[in-house]
Amino acid sequence: MPLGTANQVIAGGGCHHIALQTRDWEASLKLYRDVLGMPVSAQFGTPERRVWLLDMGDGSFMELFEPTADTPAPGTDAANDPIFHFALATSDTKASIEHVRSAGYEVTVEPKTVELGDMTVTIAFFNGPSGESIEFFQVH
Repeated sequence: MPLGTANQVIAGGGCHHIALQTRDWEASLKLYRDVLGMPVSAQFGTPERRVWLLDMGDGSFMELFEPTADTPAPGTDAANDPIFHFALATSDTKASIEHVRSAGYEVTVEPKTVELGDMTVTIAFFNGPSGESIEFFQVH
């Protein structure tokens, strides 16, 4: 099945948003809003716990939840993190990873080109401020 084939089971299927329980609200906003350029699309929640929806640029969103008093610190409770990693589409993995590296984020996998079945992609990974693993994914 070619990449980008529309979902034939769920009408209008696709990714609407990824919800992330932040460990550090300000650090998460810095990465997603300021470094990765995702503008705030909506703000809701309560005064005790803000929730912001940021536009990823392709019709999908990143939903950030402000930490609560019982939210684990970054890297302290990885067993309860339900996300293995998530991938952000890019047309230039190398430039994207250099951009986050220059902003001070830890690169965990340098850009590499791999064959995934019939698809050739260039990928790279870095860590976000809540311990999340983020992949840049470029299809050739």
